[in-house]
Amino acid sequence: MKPTLIAAAELDRIETWQKYSSYMCGGCVSSCCTLPVEVKIKDLIRIGIVDEFEQGDNPKNIAKRLQKDGIVERFNQKSGIFTLQRMSNNDCLYLDRKSRLCTIYDKRPDTCRNHPKIGPRPGYCAYKPKEVVRESTGTLNSNSGRVPLKF
Repeated sequence: MKPTLIAAAELDRIETWQKYSSYMCGGCVSSCCTLPVEVKIKDLIRIGIVDEFEQGDNPKNIAKRLQKDGIVERFNQKSGIFTLQRMSNNDCLYLDRKSRLCTIYDKRPDTCRNHPKIGPRPGYCAYKPKEVVRESTGTLNSNSGRVPLKF
């Protein structure tokens, strides 16, 4: 039986993920930014959605407030981990739809800072390459992934 050719990794099938290399980030459509983002209180403080003085408050109360505000999807009381809400297309709340860049990059959570060293498949990435546009000159240029091939 012939193996099936996979053009890009599938987020839900970690066996399709590729071994991570730093060059991937510049040519990707930010597929890692569609994964659930787990954060702790210190991440929420860094992002600026929780004040430092709230650090001593009951995390369950913080979670309720952030769920009401549409920032947190769920809270695991046992582990103290919050999961950030995602947009309807599964993009992170902080991912710019047009540029596909993080709008809080300098303040991003530790989960994002440490990807792909940690996560569902450490050392691997759900890399999805940007589409390539063929211009009339016949040269290939990287695009943001929203324009189909032109001939």
